[in-house]
Amino acid sequence: MTDSPVRMGVLSCADIAWRRMLPAMTASPAVLPVAVASRETAKAETFARRFDCEAVTGYAALLERADVEAVYIPLPTGLRAEWVGRALRAGKHVLAEKPLATSREEAEGLLTLAERSGLLLVENLVFPHHSQHEEVRRLLGEGAIGELRSFSGDFGIPPRDPGDFRYRPQLGGGALFEVGVYPIRAAQLFLGGDLEVCGAFLRHDPATGVDVDGGALLCSPRGVSAQIRFGFEHSYRSSYSLWGSLGSLFLDRAYTSPDSMRPVVRLERQDHVEERTLPADRQFVNILESFARSVRQGASQAEHTGQALAQAGLVDEIRRQARRMTI
Repeated sequence: MTDSPVRMGVLSCADIAWRRMLPAMTASPAVLPVAVASRETAKAETFARRFDCEAVTGYAALLERADVEAVYIPLPTGLRAEWVGRALRAGKHVLAEKPLATSREEAEGLLTLAERSGLLLVENLVFPHHSQHEEVRRLLGEGAIGELRSFSGDFGIPPRDPGDFRYRPQLGGGALFEVGVYPIRAAQLFLGGDLEVCGAFLRHDPATGVDVDGGALLCSPRGVSAQIRFGFEHSYRSSYSLWGSLGSLFLDRAYTSPDSMRPVVRLERQDHVEERTLPADRQFVNILESFARSVRQGASQAEHTGQALAQAGLVDEIRRQARRMTI
């Protein structure tokens, strides 16, 4: 079984499953989509026809299937914890969309359940699995910009349809959960997992009750700062920059590079500007193959637990400290 594909079920016919994850599953020999579940039979059948798998009506019915080893769960944030817990108790490995839960306490309970059950629970934050970030780390390690002084990360998207679940607080909506976690994790990639929140703000829409704009200042014990911005009311931006003692590095489309896109890293130093075009990469395929390897090799849950809890802790602290404003 060590070389056989991990047989996966998809719990929810979410847009991300249609556009990204199921196409990646069909493109990788490491996983095999077995079934997709929806509360609406017709929707499950539409997905099943496109991706050559079986349609299942109801999430619980999918978890009862003996031919499903692992499940991918792209449900809204506010529903995720319930179904991640149910999947683990049904004996399934889980790849769950980000963020894993609405609080650090909730995430810790799920991760502890996975470890005690001998199962793998991975948060599907995909962008770190793109090779462009390793190139940025390599340039930093070579001293391309000297000593790192600060990080700045932005992720903003235009307004969604008013009926979108991201505007519903009871479903875990809001910009911090949806897009803020990306620059938070990027800051952790380069500054380490021991960041603290030094200040934050969140701007709420009173009509929906969710945050639509926000930012935070993070800092490391070594005195390196990270400024992050995120929101739902912005022209599209998905980028980060690293500012050092000798220069700066910039990366655009840092969190959402399409499979065919060749990313460009911009390096600026005194009297020198250089743009390096990097290879295209398939970050959604990469995370699926990483997940499948971990399942087949019986990898430890510890690494995934540490990353997820550090991120969830920062999100909690941003919410606690934030100065709250309204539109």
